[in-house]
Amino acid sequence: MKTKEGIGVSPGVAIAPAAIVDAEEFDIPERHVAPELSGREINRLEKAVEISQNEILDLRKSTSEQIGKEIASIFDFHLGLLKDTTLLKKFTDAINDDHVTSEYAVAAVLRAYAKEFLDMPQYLADRVKDVYDIEKRLLRNLVGQSRQALKHLESDRILLAHDLTPSQTAGMDREHVLGLAIDAGGQTSHTAIVAKALGIPAVVGLNSVTGEATAGDMVIIDGHRGTVIIDPDEKTLAHYRVLAKQQVEFIHSLDSLKDLPAVTLDGHEINLLGNIEFPAEAASVINKGGTGIGLYRTEFLYLGAESEPTEEDHYNAYKEVIDLCKGRPIVVRTLDLGADKQTQSRARTPERNPFLGCRSIRFCLQELPMFKTQIRALLRASVDADVRMMFPLITNLRELRQAKAIVRDVAEDLEEDGIEHRHDIPLGMMIETPSAALQCNAFAQEVDFFSIGTNDLIQYTLAVDRANEKVAPLFTAAHPAILRLIKEVIRAGQRYEVPVSLCGEMGGDVVFTMLLMGLGVTTFSCTPPAIPEIKQLIRSVTMEQAAKVARRVMTFDGDQEILNYIRVATRKVLPDAYTNF
Repeated sequence: MKTKEGIGVSPGVAIAPAAIVDAEEFDIPERHVAPELSGREINRLEKAVEISQNEILDLRKSTSEQIGKEIASIFDFHLGLLKDTTLLKKFTDAINDDHVTSEYAVAAVLRAYAKEFLDMPQYLADRVKDVYDIEKRLLRNLVGQSRQALKHLESDRILLAHDLTPSQTAGMDREHVLGLAIDAGGQTSHTAIVAKALGIPAVVGLNSVTGEATAGDMVIIDGHRGTVIIDPDEKTLAHYRVLAKQQVEFIHSLDSLKDLPAVTLDGHEINLLGNIEFPAEAASVINKGGTGIGLYRTEFLYLGAESEPTEEDHYNAYKEVIDLCKGRPIVVRTLDLGADKQTQSRARTPERNPFLGCRSIRFCLQELPMFKTQIRALLRASVDADVRMMFPLITNLRELRQAKAIVRDVAEDLEEDGIEHRHDIPLGMMIETPSAALQCNAFAQEVDFFSIGTNDLIQYTLAVDRANEKVAPLFTAAHPAILRLIKEVIRAGQRYEVPVSLCGEMGGDVVFTMLLMGLGVTTFSCTPPAIPEIKQLIRSVTMEQAAKVARRVMTFDGDQEILNYIRVATRKVLPDAYTNF
């Protein structure tokens, strides 16, 4: 039995035999043809390009229908390359000038193209996988090899791969693919995005899982903990089978809570909101019993497109969520680009440490036309809707005041143009850095609400990269410093009557719910699947119980001691939960 630890990007438990996805490298020798046969090779190439375009169009259509148009837009880059006259001319020039086969022309040109991407900044270098994807598709259609492993599986399987291209992930046999275990990737990889949208348990960042398993090996995926177990012993297998069954039963048992309020046994109401990345996810929040959207991330408008979104692109995305929410509150976070998230059409000088570089509000304040485009669309879309605007990664008062001034400027421009818009949209900020938390009293006098972004707050406070498996044990929401910062922000909110919500992984982890309630958190925003379990816990305790847990925890000085205590406390309240506290 082998256990691999990675990054859990889509929760759940899956058990099935492994299917190893080969890298599908084509060995294309440099083969020459007679000059008079160049025309034949060009015809073969043109036919392969046409077939490939049609395949991608079909794939984009089916992905849009089954998952959503935002994810389907991943394939716009593929279509763009296949229609790029400059690239196609390089293919034909290689055939005409060097008298080589169309296969070799495609391989040589696209591999050189891929090397150019690798020399670019990281956010563009990531596109090299898409170039390889296009190369493989063209070569399959030229060589005549067909890939059916992912599309037409005969039985349930867990896919193990070094990486999956967007085409492979979106084209999977969704009936038989039960889970994904990937060597590469991170929280924002295409694989992670699609896996979450499909509800497939997935773990990425495993480094060498494909080298430690063979096809047919029994594999367990625990997407909640980021664990993959290869060839488990009978005891482990039996344990996870029970856990998987409990998971399904427990999830169904919570369906009855959907329309019930999140109210404690002693009558205190807690607001449960959902985090979303794509407009269609708003329906999932409502179906799980959420009362609104506490964090609408808007970066995918950029990450899934090859050109900068227009004002209408923004407007339509916001209106879709507004229409789905039917009057429920919606908190829209302005663009959090930079770091590991960046537009695909803009070149930037690589930063030595992008997480401490030009990201989030810093990036927006340097890219004012882009920032104003988003604000214009949001002010227009939020007319007669309960929409709030939130700025990410604010670290000082100057940034906040600049952002607020830009909103005023945009509103004035809309007024002058006679365009209907929201005049009084509430403006808030995320507390994601120690500097923001420590200066929360000053910020509280400048904003309408706070949202504590625990993922970055932990990362920056503890100086731990949460995507780095080498330091993963050091990344913990139970660190006493984190709890003290959260408590300080909540106190500032109470002092100045500024509403405070909490989002991030900590907000969606039921183990922390009682502790956070006891610290004063009354609004949680989490991933939709986490809402029912948190609601069940809230409805099973009193506020005094939660306060008692918080008082006890604040006397501890170690994260492991804190974790052990709150796990036991949670298990007492939810003894039948499928989550392994």
